[in-house]
Amino acid sequence: MSEYTTSTDVLVVGGGMAGLAGALALRENGANVTLVERAPEFGEVGAGLQMAPNASRVLKRWGLLEKALEVGVQPKHLVFRDATTGEELTRQSLGGEFEERYGAPYVVIHRSDLHRVLLEGCEAAGVKLVNDVMVESSETVDGRGVVHAAAGVDYEADLVIGADGLKSTLRPLVATDEPVSSAYVAYRGTVPVTPETPATDLEDVVVYLGPDCHLVQYPLRKGELLNTVAVFKSPSFERGEEQYGGVDELHAAYKDCVPAVQAALANLGTGIRWPMYDRDPIENWVAGRMVLMGDAAHPMLQYLAQGACQALEDAAVLQDVSTGTVFTADGVNPAAWDEAIVAFNTVRAARTARVQRTARVWGESWHVSGLARTLRNLLFKSRKDNDFQYNDWLYGQTGEGLPAPEAPRLASQLPV
Repeated sequence: MSEYTTSTDVLVVGGGMAGLAGALALRENGANVTLVERAPEFGEVGAGLQMAPNASRVLKRWGLLEKALEVGVQPKHLVFRDATTGEELTRQSLGGEFEERYGAPYVVIHRSDLHRVLLEGCEAAGVKLVNDVMVESSETVDGRGVVHAAAGVDYEADLVIGADGLKSTLRPLVATDEPVSSAYVAYRGTVPVTPETPATDLEDVVVYLGPDCHLVQYPLRKGELLNTVAVFKSPSFERGEEQYGGVDELHAAYKDCVPAVQAALANLGTGIRWPMYDRDPIENWVAGRMVLMGDAAHPMLQYLAQGACQALEDAAVLQDVSTGTVFTADGVNPAAWDEAIVAFNTVRAARTARVQRTARVWGESWHVSGLARTLRNLLFKSRKDNDFQYNDWLYGQTGEGLPAPEAPRLASQLPV
């Protein structure tokens, strides 16, 4: 016999960035929220991430931006360089006019620090957090979502949010697709800053673009750490090997790069590498009273630095479309979830599909060689600092934080 544990309003499956953000957003609306996570403890692996204004605005809305700034860094510039010559191609100043235009700062932060900020926000708001829950399936029964977990324990809720990542257990309810290999892998590392660390490495996000490879560096934790990410096309990954027994591929990928790039490889942890996947965009994220969000709905390659950012946008829009519909001055109206999640799906699927597709194209432009590299560099160098025509669609407020009546109308205006 199954034991039912009823979450009055919302059950979130997955305790990563997307799950915590969704839980916090709906708890702020007044929902009783339970979040279940398969791991025995909450935590986040990896190194740094970039939080653009479209994400930091969401933290600002929830009163969490100052906490993120306490442990993060506000870089002065985003700088692109050619990895084989060291030549600067373009830069974007990230303070002043940039911050004023987008209403929030550009922040770089350790993944574990942002995760902790969201987790503490959920704890303070009263989200019920449950570990060691292995979700096996979900269905809708009599207008409520029922999640079946291992050990015969079931959870019942008015709404189930599937935020269980790239290899989501719940995504098969809406799609039969599989993750798409990019042929690229990443090595990451964070090292303490030393007196020998170049001063500019502690002020900017610097991206070196090379044939079939790139390298990113920026400071973390108030400038105490230097974060390095090396991404390259991997012959072994193309053969289907997610991990690889040596680092010869890594060093071979950067053999033609400038000394600064080759020296930065020493900062990487080489015990594990991250194979890079995404999925093709899908239009429908809803199955009955279950809706996907975050990487479960729209996993993307990292070239626009938008994975976590789009998860926060998801949460903000879900919060907005349920305000005044599901959560009203007269109390909770569970029947309104059907309309609210369709509105959420309509707006967010259009927006995130554009981000997913653009990330793929953007990544391709980073890794070209020969004539394509020459043309790419000329295009980059033609751009002036504070030319916002390439930023507005992504960092501006279109597509996120919408009042409920605006959501369906705006969806038709978002190009994909």
